[in-house]
Amino acid sequence: MMPQVAKASLNAPLFNSLVKFIAFQPFKSAQTTLDSTTAIIEGRLPDDLRLFLEENLPTKEKKKRKVVLGVSDAKIGSAITDEFGVTCSFTDIVPEIIRGIRYHYEKLIEDVAKDTMYSAESSLGRSTSRSKVKFNVNRADNMIIQSIWLLDKLDKDINTFAMRLREWYSFHFPELFKIVNDNFKFARLAQLIGDRNLIEDPEDMMEQINEVMQDEEKTRVIIQAMKTSMGTEIADVDMENISTFTEKVIHLTEYRQNLLNYLTSRMNNVAPNLSTLIGETVGARLISRAGSLTNLAKYPASTLQILGAEKALFRALKSKGNTPKFGLIYHSTFIGRASTRDKGKMSRFLANKCSIATRIDCFTDEPSDIFGSKLREQVEERLHYYETKQLPKKNIDAMREAIVAANNLTEKKRKKKIKKDKKLKKIKVQEDITVENGNDKTTEDAEDSLNAELDEDEAMEDEAN
Repeated sequence: MMPQVAKASLNAPLFNSLVKFIAFQPFKSAQTTLDSTTAIIEGRLPDDLRLFLEENLPTKEKKKRKVVLGVSDAKIGSAITDEFGVTCSFTDIVPEIIRGIRYHYEKLIEDVAKDTMYSAESSLGRSTSRSKVKFNVNRADNMIIQSIWLLDKLDKDINTFAMRLREWYSFHFPELFKIVNDNFKFARLAQLIGDRNLIEDPEDMMEQINEVMQDEEKTRVIIQAMKTSMGTEIADVDMENISTFTEKVIHLTEYRQNLLNYLTSRMNNVAPNLSTLIGETVGARLISRAGSLTNLAKYPASTLQILGAEKALFRALKSKGNTPKFGLIYHSTFIGRASTRDKGKMSRFLANKCSIATRIDCFTDEPSDIFGSKLREQVEERLHYYETKQLPKKNIDAMREAIVAANNLTEKKRKKKIKKDKKLKKIKVQEDITVENGNDKTTEDAEDSLNAELDEDEAMEDEAN
């Protein structure tokens, strides 16, 4: 039967003799089409398809058992079987029949133009692609991945450029290389001093140099070195190029700091518990290596523990040596503070807590750092236990405390929202009167002042408690 159907799928009259057209239902709108397609991709049964099957499938149980429904996807077939109890097939002859229906649909269905169908299919494809890559403000982990990648790249580039600047400017002022170790301060001083031979009295620059160094003793050493430097003379064109390069290094360093602040704020919004537990930078690297916060949440603690040490793991498995004890979490301060013999235990314990924090961040509706703070306290207690053997608090007790604190915070936010909504209603009622009296205060300004007032009230309540 398979060769006959495969041959008939390219011949319309022959295919019509094998396939009988029973029912067809068009989508009502483009949005309905997109919703149904998304549901089918996810393996869910759309309402339109459910109603269509209820109308056209046999109602009696005996006939229903004899029917085999052909579907193009196994997931939707399972959903239909669970809903209606009908046997579904997506193998053998079914793909050839579906291919023939797609190839001859304009001859099977009346009043359907081929060009219109092509346009509708293209539009649906674009809409489906957009829905898959849509931006979610609450789960902007892609922004974190791009930021941490750029931050690591900037660190390498700034370090390379700064070392080149130190060597370049040291031909003219070699003493500054040993006095100033910080690359950013060195670049700012190189921009400030420039050609030291053009400075009549270095003492006049003491205040400006001290503003950069924040150290009076080193400032005096720099001024003394400017007076007695063994550096060579430098041409104006060379000094101009050094100054231009110095500005670039300073600009990159300042941008790197701004990027770090941005990464910190995004991590506190997207993964506040993980950030509180292990730090924004290490947490961002874990998310980047996993591909997304959801992927990281799906990893077991043992995988998270060695995330970033895959090469060492496979090398150890190949040579039958010792497997690595930690990957990216090695950069956490907890691992550094642990003794050599306790680093493996600390790594395993920290990975366990990171796994819990990540899952809370990924699946919670109202993100907060309460659980991260409690988990961090547990890690601190475990670190203290390795030193003093004093038993730490049990995990179940810590989590109960965190749940109570999280519920209290949610209740506070709910009460604050109710109070804000009530006051905003009063403000909107009085808005017309305010405008008539010639006052330029808008509802937006009133809302800002109201938020500040509510924050003050909340702070006073916390102090009272």
